[in-house]
Amino acid sequence: MKNKAITSRDIDFAKWYTDVVKAAHLATYSNVKGCIVFEPNGYAIWEKMQQVLDQKFKETGHQNVYMPLLIPENLLQKESDLIEGFAPEVAWVTMGGQKQLEEKMCIRPTSETLFSDYYSSVVTSYRDLPMKYNQWCSVLRWEKETRPFLRSREFLWQEGHTIHETQEEAEEETKTMLEVYRDLFENYLAIPVITGKKTEKEKFAGAEYTLTVEALMYNGISLQSATSHYFGQKFSRAYNISFLNRQNEQAYVYQTSWGASTRMIGALIMVHSDDNGLVLPPKIAPKQVILIPIGDSEDVKRKTDEIYQKLKNANISVTIDESEKSPGFKFAEAEVNGIPVRIEIGARDLKEKKITFARRDTREKMVEDETIDVVSYVKQLLEDIQNNLYHRAYERMQSLTYTCHDLEEVCNIMNTRPGFVKAMWCGDTECEMKMKEINGTKSRCILEKEKPIDDTCIVCGKKAKHLVVWGIQY
Repeated sequence: MKNKAITSRDIDFAKWYTDVVKAAHLATYSNVKGCIVFEPNGYAIWEKMQQVLDQKFKETGHQNVYMPLLIPENLLQKESDLIEGFAPEVAWVTMGGQKQLEEKMCIRPTSETLFSDYYSSVVTSYRDLPMKYNQWCSVLRWEKETRPFLRSREFLWQEGHTIHETQEEAEEETKTMLEVYRDLFENYLAIPVITGKKTEKEKFAGAEYTLTVEALMYNGISLQSATSHYFGQKFSRAYNISFLNRQNEQAYVYQTSWGASTRMIGALIMVHSDDNGLVLPPKIAPKQVILIPIGDSEDVKRKTDEIYQKLKNANISVTIDESEKSPGFKFAEAEVNGIPVRIEIGARDLKEKKITFARRDTREKMVEDETIDVVSYVKQLLEDIQNNLYHRAYERMQSLTYTCHDLEEVCNIMNTRPGFVKAMWCGDTECEMKMKEINGTKSRCILEKEKPIDDTCIVCGKKAKHLVVWGIQY
């Protein structure tokens, strides 16, 4: 039976998305325009993502730091491309108490300037390099249109900033961090992705080039999900981040930055969830198993506690719903909150020496003998759910990935059943803009490792340079 509080995703996807966010108590709108309140369920998912990424960052030699929230205008202006790229979204602080500030400060939209300023003051020799830092923080961008998790004025993220002795080392860092993100999406979030290089027009302001992780949502709209930027010496020259190299000469460092944000929660919702609420992959679910005792008999209580302890001791995240709500309400609540496995323990089942398991991804119920090795059974169930969610999303992405040879094909797809479109491009920005006229279609990334599908550009017919994935974006 469908959850009545949630609009069908096939009828109104945008309304369905908002309904799931509200019904699962992930976030709610605040009285601060364009900003959301992260509710416990939503923040718990972010904490799981943080734990996974933070471990990966530390395994690859990074340390966490924290930079100031405010950036003086003079610092921001040192890198012209950056300020030009962010100018429309920057929020400025002009008053301190009741006094006008001598110099206005922006609330960080990103922290390249602060890291660059810091690095310029602490690096002296090649022996100081590399410096591989990351910070967990919030940033502010004055977005016109907002949507919970996907696009809000203040959002949570991590931003890595590293400096290196050589170009090769910095470029290797850029590629390594892209792979860290790809691993997170595919092996933890169960979201298949496409990775590649952004076009010159779509790259990060101030970068030499940008590598990107692109995911396809259930409705065929694409989401830029994480990015890794190679800066070369652009910022190091602007901020004078120089060092004494191995030849005893002054040289500029090579720099990178990379980041992912709470829009990953939006991706989780839009790829996996259904008309009954949130669906979470077990590896990222804050609560992997919920036990629901039915009735208050001693046998039910004893069996519930026994299973709880076994699962907890096996490092499975488990909780018991001991509220006074009806069993049916508890089932529905566990379902809308996306808990991967539900275990129902009732007096009637126990008399028959049975226990009921329910999996959130398929909504299938399994009645098993109570003597079952519950830990092994649940572990296998969690693994099956994780794999099923990935394969289900992969098949969906494949069904919405098209190869196109002319603009009429692209028009038909983007106006009826959008998705990823693979098509050749000459490299000319004019042709890129021409594609945008088709329902806002933008280049997502250049596929450098795939074979060309044509010799000519899909727009102008001239010699093609790149195979590109195109899509409509959030």
